[in-house]
Amino acid sequence: MAKARTQFICQNCGTVHNRWAGKCENCGEWNTIVEEDPMGGIGSGPGKTPKKGRPVTLTALSGEIEEAPRIHTAMSELDRALGGGFVRGSAVLIGGDPGIGKSTLLMQAAAALARRGHKIIYVSGEEAVAQVRLRAQRLAAADTDVMLAAETNVEDILATLAEGKRPDLVIIDSIQTLWSELAESAPGTVTQVRTGVQAMIRFAKQTGAAMVLVGHVTKDGQIAGPRVVEHMVDAVLYFEGDRGHHYRILRTVKNRFGPTDEIGVFEMSDKGLREVANPSELFLGERNEKSPGAAVFAGMEGTRPVLVEVQALVAPTSLGTPRRAVVGWDSARLSMILAVLEAHCGVRLGQHDVYLNVAGGYRITEPAADLAVASALVSSLAGIALPADCVYFGEVSLSGAIRPVAHTAQRLKEAEKLGFSAALLPSASTELPKGSGGRWSEVESLPDLVARIAGSKGALRVEDEV
Repeated sequence: MAKARTQFICQNCGTVHNRWAGKCENCGEWNTIVEEDPMGGIGSGPGKTPKKGRPVTLTALSGEIEEAPRIHTAMSELDRALGGGFVRGSAVLIGGDPGIGKSTLLMQAAAALARRGHKIIYVSGEEAVAQVRLRAQRLAAADTDVMLAAETNVEDILATLAEGKRPDLVIIDSIQTLWSELAESAPGTVTQVRTGVQAMIRFAKQTGAAMVLVGHVTKDGQIAGPRVVEHMVDAVLYFEGDRGHHYRILRTVKNRFGPTDEIGVFEMSDKGLREVANPSELFLGERNEKSPGAAVFAGMEGTRPVLVEVQALVAPTSLGTPRRAVVGWDSARLSMILAVLEAHCGVRLGQHDVYLNVAGGYRITEPAADLAVASALVSSLAGIALPADCVYFGEVSLSGAIRPVAHTAQRLKEAEKLGFSAALLPSASTELPKGSGGRWSEVESLPDLVARIAGSKGALRVEDEV
């Protein structure tokens, strides 16, 4: 019989290697590559004859479609991120930095569902029962019928869940602490995480219980463990925020039962997480309207418009290589905007330090912020404050042209609702709101933007900036 082929898997990132090495070439960690069974160590060894399969029923694409039954949590921001609530029989993976509030969010959701008569089971693998009870008392959730267990063995957890009435929602905190007797490696390794998640997802699909899995994150902000875990679950959410601010954002990056790129906004307090129905007011709460270098960007997060302030500071440098510091935006995108400003507008920033910040610790991912960033940079260099009642959005191309972006009407309606009466947008924009009293100014290229800002107060010295 042929010799069974083994494989070597990095226990930190899940990369498969053909032979052992001291350092993983993918993640750079040392002594993390372990020899494992190609079948994952789950009941099948080399030489075992697979049993004969049975044919399954094939169906057509056409037919009746039943809407997935959902469990509404009464927390509108959480329901928004999930696409309308937890889907029965689905598996949701939630990741976030340590101490960001994942357990707090899930405890509040569990308490809200328990008050509605749902059976909730909370399994903690990191904290003792007394610690979870203390959190429940702080969140005013100790009077609810949430069932609690402190266990890490997969087989014991499944046996507990199978007893009595089927639970409506099961929370596992966290998957890195699970271990199964079917895998011989230590808890937290790739094999143990994969085995534990597979068992929990199988239970959810067979019983119809919604399963919430909490995952640790790496230094890069990615969920620790094998990447296959994110492919196995139905939804992946990241709970993120800046420790220097009170707000938290629940961001959806994958959802088989709803839209992606949705966000739910919360504010952390001593009583737990409070929902923020209008995040734009939160991010624009402390504006200095007379300060140069500040532009309000009208962005979109999924189906929700969000207004946030983009701040820029351009100052002469004393170093041979100017600084380029970015918080909340893509640094490569900033380099592109600076290159376009110099090549097509004559705005020379080679002897200036450039600092860019998105107020409130918010993180912008869409290219529609290009126009707001360019406006803030030119405003800071010229020392001219931009109009306080104007919002900016549009994508800048390498030729200097301003390209239109989607959801123009929603962005403008949100701006009007918050008291902004003017907007600077691409000239080819469509879907402009009808019957609006706002002043919408169109700009075709970046040189037109620089001329517009320079014309608002004297002449802008751009060519003499060497």
